[in-house]
Amino acid sequence: MIRYGGRETEEKMPKVEPFELFYDRYERWFEENRYVYLSELSAIKYFIPNGRGVEIGVGSGRFASPLKIDVGVDPSQRMRELSSKKGIKVYEGVGENIPFEDGSFDYALMVTTICFLDDVQASFNEVNRILKPRGYFIIGFVDKESSLGKKYSLKKEKSDFYRIATFYSTQEVIDLLEKSGFISYKTVQTIFGDLGDISIVQDFEDGHGKGSFVVIKASKRAFK
Repeated sequence: MIRYGGRETEEKMPKVEPFELFYDRYERWFEENRYVYLSELSAIKYFIPNGRGVEIGVGSGRFASPLKIDVGVDPSQRMRELSSKKGIKVYEGVGENIPFEDGSFDYALMVTTICFLDDVQASFNEVNRILKPRGYFIIGFVDKESSLGKKYSLKKEKSDFYRIATFYSTQEVIDLLEKSGFISYKTVQTIFGDLGDISIVQDFEDGHGKGSFVVIKASKRAFK
């Protein structure tokens, strides 16, 4: 057991092997799909508020760094090394057991991390715990009901990364957020069409159901 925030939680075994072994492929994806990445970044940036933030599953810092988030958590040593080089203070940890005290941040970010979590509900509970009252939780993910989500699901066994992933629909994510006490959901979507056809930064749109990449912004209640 590990104690954070004045309480004990069970230690989880993170899904880090692909990120340790294939970190070069992970980084190359962002270069080969530059406008996909920039379109996702633009949609996420729209929801980033002022204040102190943390990215859970910070990876190599591809999102935290341009979004000026200087604190991150990641279970992969290789990813922590890469994000540290971008000036991010990275802590070892998993979403189910975040190494910060209650009410430490104004907002928290997760980008594609949700599909690699062992226990999404426990992770959302943890995010709620480390946020200040009225803090924000921003989640970016590939909707499993989108064209890209369906493609990833069909080919996941052939992917170094997604073979260990579990994909979720937007409604499933919202339901999990509600169970963790979050309110006031707002969504935007981007990545319209096949990845190989995206040659400019796409504009994002409100809602979900058309774009493959969805960003949700939810609020923590002011009081329990």
